[in-house]
Amino acid sequence: MSPEQAPGIQSAPPPEATRTAVPDSLVRQLERPLRASACALALLICLVSGARAEPGQFPRPPELELDVKFWERIYSQVTTQGGLLHDENRLDVVYEQIDFAPGLTPRERELQVEEARSRYQKILRRLATGPTALSSEERRVRDLWPAEVDPRTLLEAADNIRFQLGQADRFREGLIRAGAYEDRVRDTLVHQGLPEELSALPHVESSFNPLALSKVGAAGMWQFMPGTGRRWLRIDRVIDERLDPYKSTLAATQYLALNYDLLGTWPLALTAYNHGAGGVRHARDLMGTSDIATIVRAYQSRTFGFASRNFYVSFLAALELDHDYAKFFGALTRLPPDASRTVRVPDYVPIAALARTFAMDSESLRALNLALLDPVWRGERYVPRDYLFRVPAGRNDPAQLMASLPEDERYVSQRYGPVYRLRRSESVSHAAATLGVPVATLLAANGLASASARPASGLLKVPDPATVRAALPAAPEPAAADRRYVVRAGDSLTSISRSTGVSEATLMVANGIKDPNYLYEGQRLKLTAEDAVSAPVAVAVVPTPAPAPVAAVVREPARVDRGQANAVDPGLVPDSQTAATADPIDYSVSDGTTRVQGEETLGQIAEWLEVSAARLRDLNGMRRDTVLVVGRRIRLDLHRVSAETFEERRIAWHKQLQDEFFTRYRITGQERHRLKSGESLWTLTQQYGVPIWLLRQYNPDVDFSSVRRGAEVIVPHVESVAAAAETG
Repeated sequence: MSPEQAPGIQSAPPPEATRTAVPDSLVRQLERPLRASACALALLICLVSGARAEPGQFPRPPELELDVKFWERIYSQVTTQGGLLHDENRLDVVYEQIDFAPGLTPRERELQVEEARSRYQKILRRLATGPTALSSEERRVRDLWPAEVDPRTLLEAADNIRFQLGQADRFREGLIRAGAYEDRVRDTLVHQGLPEELSALPHVESSFNPLALSKVGAAGMWQFMPGTGRRWLRIDRVIDERLDPYKSTLAATQYLALNYDLLGTWPLALTAYNHGAGGVRHARDLMGTSDIATIVRAYQSRTFGFASRNFYVSFLAALELDHDYAKFFGALTRLPPDASRTVRVPDYVPIAALARTFAMDSESLRALNLALLDPVWRGERYVPRDYLFRVPAGRNDPAQLMASLPEDERYVSQRYGPVYRLRRSESVSHAAATLGVPVATLLAANGLASASARPASGLLKVPDPATVRAALPAAPEPAAADRRYVVRAGDSLTSISRSTGVSEATLMVANGIKDPNYLYEGQRLKLTAEDAVSAPVAVAVVPTPAPAPVAAVVREPARVDRGQANAVDPGLVPDSQTAATADPIDYSVSDGTTRVQGEETLGQIAEWLEVSAARLRDLNGMRRDTVLVVGRRIRLDLHRVSAETFEERRIAWHKQLQDEFFTRYRITGQERHRLKSGESLWTLTQQYGVPIWLLRQYNPDVDFSSVRRGAEVIVPHVESVAAAAETG
């Protein structure tokens, strides 16, 4: 197993052991030494862990059995040349199977469906009036419902008629495609401590198509949305790792593991893959149960739509078909397992040079390196330095061939246009890493004195790669006197963070600030954590980019080139992509109160409410020196703005903060940490270099104000994108 397929990333241990069938004779042979050796017991567990999870991890509730059967029918009996007209809430009520004539346009198909829907609406509305004489068709429709059904239910059913396109041909194609990837997908799941049944999820998401692209921007075999994918994957103008079947699989395991840690059961964790952990936590808490059948049947929410409600049952159907596909499709000739291997690219290299070196055409190389986007294949960008490039198995030593690249085909910087537009709060240092240009070279090309400077236009001149032949020494650090900010009247830690580009967490660590709301005029603030003599630990906090004002427009996410990906809705359930956000925090208002979340200050909350911070202090009986603790519930003044407006502003602010952070950092794994004496959640943010809002997301149910020694928390590992670009 290659490192990029299943690196040694610490993740949450599996809550329940997974097992596979082992011959009785092997078990009997191992039982004797087991009685005498605990180590042998551990060995047996390792030997039998794998293919099938313990019963109960993926329950198939009797109340949802008919729903599962509905999706089995959709996946195995009805192709995309037809579909089922059914009741949206009772999937066992199927009015008709519609078959489309060959050659119909999408509009003609739509009209055929609408005509059938209108016909059944009339029948249901007539049945709701309780007629005594029924036609044969009316009797057939009435018999689809229980004998005791009331007229009101039939009347509502007229508005709940839904059409589901068949998927049998897509599922069959997905089973064939899965032969190339499923072994490595299972290996990654088991390596990360997850049940290998989850390897059936790509059937629901994309029919195992690594290039699938949905209408809403989800991409790849696991259908990551851009915002969620950036937490674990590189997504930019050159590379979109959502399209890499192996890297996206590793990201999916981390996301699924997080959902399980937050929710405690696999039915809820899978539902959260589509609906988001925050939404599923809210449903669980509101319903007072983790029972998936109760939540699917009874939970009502504007955002908990058909796709979310059916995500788990459609997974169960896909799992059944994947496990016994011959029963549903007969014998299939599946693609052989992918046997490609990777070789590290030593410099920035044109794709044409790699094609010549490996004696392959670009299209063959492209089929193996799906994450490289169109600009690379058009020659507008180079394959990045340290990229793990895939080549077919059985070739000559790939590393030896790579080493034979001529010097004039290697570059020490990326090929870009004449200018590069800096993103909001992006530093020149980060731009240099993105471009592959030494910081000093970029500063010199733009006449900038230091990496903290920024051109007024926001545009950087990019040196020609051919002129950059060696890495130059980094620009000298500015003098300590330059790393200071003098607090003025009206300043807040948030406004200072915005104006300096230094996160509030770093400012607090560097200056020993315990209460972010207490600053005084004339106070001189250090702007780097390295200068701090009062910091609790010697590790600098990962800088958290300052969020833009609420009214700012969020930067458009990177797009997959449509020439490379399939620009269709690939999911076997509509909108089956991952949740648009992996943030599990509840930002809602309840009875005029809300919980304080990471990075929030009293001044910021007051700004969203359009009131003064003093008003909120009075409302909550807080003194001026009271520390605003994450997780504390505070009362809000909602006389100027509604709770909905407050929530919208708040969520937009946090989304901007998180989007900016994940342009600079990626999550590489997670671990469980038991607090020792003297440790706090605040010290953990510095020890692990994690912003407090991200630590809060991994531990949304932990009371940050009263956590004690011995408490166990989940800590994500983060890596600088710039550092990753420099070190590979």
